[in-house]
Amino acid sequence: MISYEQLRARAFAPVEHRYSVNDTILYALGLGLGADPLDPAHLRATYERDPGFCALPAMVNVLGYPGFWAMEPDTGLTWQKILHGEQSFTLHAPLPAEGTVVGHTKITEIIDKGAEKGALIYSEREIVDKASGQTLATVASTSFARGDGGFGGPAGPVKPVHQLPDRAPDLTYDHRTQPGQALIYRLSGDLNPLHADPEVARGAGFDRPILHGLSTLGVASWSITAALADGDASALKHLQLRFSAPVYPGETIRTEIWRDGEEVSFRARVTERDVVVLNNGLARLG
Repeated sequence: MISYEQLRARAFAPVEHRYSVNDTILYALGLGLGADPLDPAHLRATYERDPGFCALPAMVNVLGYPGFWAMEPDTGLTWQKILHGEQSFTLHAPLPAEGTVVGHTKITEIIDKGAEKGALIYSEREIVDKASGQTLATVASTSFARGDGGFGGPAGPVKPVHQLPDRAPDLTYDHRTQPGQALIYRLSGDLNPLHADPEVARGAGFDRPILHGLSTLGVASWSITAALADGDASALKHLQLRFSAPVYPGETIRTEIWRDGEEVSFRARVTERDVVVLNNGLARLG
């Protein structure tokens, strides 16, 4: 069982992460970019000699990551029942195409939804440039620990979700994922066999390996800048969303977009199954 005080105060060692231009390109390929090698917007993320080459903002999600720490026995968590519920990131400065960063992770709150209802674990990670000491980004996650409610912790407050406008989307953007996309994306750091091993996937209730949720997030972030910023990925400064369903590699992700000034609301659905896979999305461009 969770010890609220112990888990809330859990100390995470800083994670130093050196990444190269090749890693930056590999991340973009793990979102399915490069499928059209003649698309100038794809080349800006996948070809280092392109004049506009840059790291995709969503790459901060894989930098300075402390690993799947919930598996460690001192957490008291039933790690097999943990789901990734929400994710957000905010860029405070442009992400360099290569460099060394340090990730500083902390748990900001644990919400007890009650016995048989699970718990919410809110965590935050600051990504700091090692050379300058500048904070490049803040990444936040919500984990849903389905098997760990009823430990006597606080029942709230629960973070509110962004509400989508009550009208048809202003525009949509389709991005077809690649059949081998999960096998590429996992090389950016998430080696969970659920995304590669058919037997493991079937044991988890899927008929084949599923795409990483953070790859789906990356696709949506890319789609927003492709639709609204002429493919200039660096225009994205903030993004938040809730994961609602998995994607199978090879499916088409349609990002539905509403724009109200600088505020961009969005959700994403798989067109082949008409299933919403990302919901309650909010992005800001700058």
